[in-house]
Amino acid sequence: MTALAVEDAPRHILVVEDDTNTSDMLTAYFASLGYEVSHAAWGQDALSLASKILPDLIVLDIHLPDIDGYEVCMRLRSQRKTQHTPIIFLTERRERRDRLTGLELGAVDYITKPFDVQEMRYRVRNILRRTAANSLMHPITGLPMMNLITEQIVRVRTGATLSVTGVKLLGMEAFGEAYGFVTHDDILRAVGLILRNTVAEVADREPFVGQLDTYQFIMVIPESQRYLAMGRLYQRLNEAISFFYPHQDWERGQLEDGSPLPRINFHIGHLTADQIPEEPDLHVLGTALFGQQDA
Repeated sequence: MTALAVEDAPRHILVVEDDTNTSDMLTAYFASLGYEVSHAAWGQDALSLASKILPDLIVLDIHLPDIDGYEVCMRLRSQRKTQHTPIIFLTERRERRDRLTGLELGAVDYITKPFDVQEMRYRVRNILRRTAANSLMHPITGLPMMNLITEQIVRVRTGATLSVTGVKLLGMEAFGEAYGFVTHDDILRAVGLILRNTVAEVADREPFVGQLDTYQFIMVIPESQRYLAMGRLYQRLNEAISFFYPHQDWERGQLEDGSPLPRINFHIGHLTADQIPEEPDLHVLGTALFGQQDA
């Protein structure tokens, strides 16, 4: 069995360490296990690199030449792209206070030098496995994704009484640029809640709402309830859209600076069991539901 097979899948690790011997050893070791590895020796370089490559895990030394690892961690947690990236602190400090500081800032583990490289290997592997499991749920809405959706699609295709209804949000990227990603994410959560409530009303057992990607949602519903579900969704989403905007912007139909209001819209699609593509590919399923509409 190859090292790559042992470690399950190639993932990207960013090593932030200014000691050349330690960084070279970690880079070579994890590369030999099949991981993709990048390295930064300075805190500012680590911040730029992390934002660019979006690593799956960061091994972060606390003692760095410019800014310390605590500051790097705080900045990573403040960035939307890297706020959930798992971080292992690497340091010579052994005081309980220092460990608590790292954990309080959001590190998932804390390893002191000198360390056992095999122990480091297993800690990295276990953290990445937990992260992969969590990625089955969308980080904003908490809705199932990926394999969990595939399981449901197989259930629909083998049961003639079920079907799939989908909702695709349009115009969300422009909205996020205008109003910020906190409001943008609040809308995603609100839409997820609307879908959950609607499915709970029409499905007497095993209700399911999932997320194909950031702006595409699906629901598994009884085929006999499709028109009821789609009608309620259309009404509720139409009513909700105006509440997503500041009242004054919505009333005048433009932003405060006079530029056009970035309008959110939605598209509802539906597939019966016999219309679902044979290959349970989520991209193909999205195209079947919504066609090629722009996001």
